[in-house]
Amino acid sequence: MRKRPLIILSTVAAATLLLAGCSGGADPESTATPDASAQSSCLADLKSGAGSDAVSVEGSGADAKVTVPADADLTEAQRSVVVEGDGEDVKPGDLISLRYQLVDAKTNEVLSTSERGPDGVLSALLALQNPQQQMVDPTQSTVFTVAAECVPIGSSVVLTLPPGQEGANPSVLYIETIEELPTIASGSDVDATEGMPKVELDDAGSPTITIPDTEAPTETEVADLKQGDGAVVASGDLVTVQYRGVKWSDGTEFDSSWSRDAAPAQFQTTSVVPGFKMALEGQKVGSQVVVTMPPKDGYGEGEINANDLKGETLVFVVDILATTPIEQAP
Repeated sequence: MRKRPLIILSTVAAATLLLAGCSGGADPESTATPDASAQSSCLADLKSGAGSDAVSVEGSGADAKVTVPADADLTEAQRSVVVEGDGEDVKPGDLISLRYQLVDAKTNEVLSTSERGPDGVLSALLALQNPQQQMVDPTQSTVFTVAAECVPIGSSVVLTLPPGQEGANPSVLYIETIEELPTIASGSDVDATEGMPKVELDDAGSPTITIPDTEAPTETEVADLKQGDGAVVASGDLVTVQYRGVKWSDGTEFDSSWSRDAAPAQFQTTSVVPGFKMALEGQKVGSQVVVTMPPKDGYGEGEINANDLKGETLVFVVDILATTPIEQAP
């Protein structure tokens, strides 16, 4: 379904990433290692240190002011909890809403912030990949994983990031985790559209798709199954979705997030085939849609064979869980 995986963003401009207001505080408090019961699921388990403890945060939410002292030692990645929340610990695979600021540690300039997003809140899906690979690179989604993992929802955290390349300044990522979000569509049911594939959901929300005994459509058709009331997906947004795709020709599944331990997927709307893009853009978060697309809006015309999807009319059922605008590199 994807043309290519989306791992690297142009800037830390979106927190809807494959990982997903506190009271104002003074200097961050040193934090101990998370308890043993949580350690098994922690991907990095960063400790606090002199560098992260030196960062101060005044206020919270959109008014939070992050200050890095001029003499702070930011030669290694460290994490300090400023305020500990009272929710459940964030685990890999959780979808959470959060606020963040990325701050230049030398100038204290805010480089990027979630406050440009809907209501100043974005969402993050805690990454399942190994964060050690790109842990100190602020253009990687992994930094949100490292910052948010294994601390309670409702916490605010500072993460120090050494320079990713020679001559660059170190930076500090400040996040506030807000709440856990549903990992299936939460909108209101909509009556089925005549002529579209039949969709039935099991108790976990996983869809079974039954192809109608009719000719395949010649144009892409999109129908609502559930109507959400969240933010509207715009072109180029980074979306978080659950999906299942089957072939119209024989009903067999060829791709599905539900077949990967029901872990939601993420990608830009501009990085998928045209029919899938049409199913996403203009929809509201919380919606579930079914889309049928002929080869011209899928993987192209050609002789149908078992090795690729050329010539196939495709059907997707998609749960739209979150959307985040992405700032493009200049």
